[in-house]
Amino acid sequence: MTKVKNPEPKVGTKDWVVWAAWADRITFEDIKSKTGLSEGNVIKIMRKTLKPSSFKLWRKRAKRKSIKHRKKFEESRKEIRRKINKNDYI
Repeated sequence: MTKVKNPEPKVGTKDWVVWAAWADRITFEDIKSKTGLSEGNVIKIMRKTLKPSSFKLWRKRAKRKSIKHRKKFEESRKEIRRKINKNDYI
């Protein structure tokens, strides 16, 4: 058992939703599959839970990050692989 400063909250709680929404590697689709909450519901929870400045920061980050949506994440990974493969032959 490893000791961490902020352990992962229990799945399904409001704290877990906030924790997962801040995590870069957890997509909105993963949150929906584990809790049943849509992206809109997650946004509402974040708006109620966070301070206004923190919510604005999170919203800006979530919109910019392609990895919060699985489809965008997979497309960005394919693009990176194409660039790497293209550079291997030069």
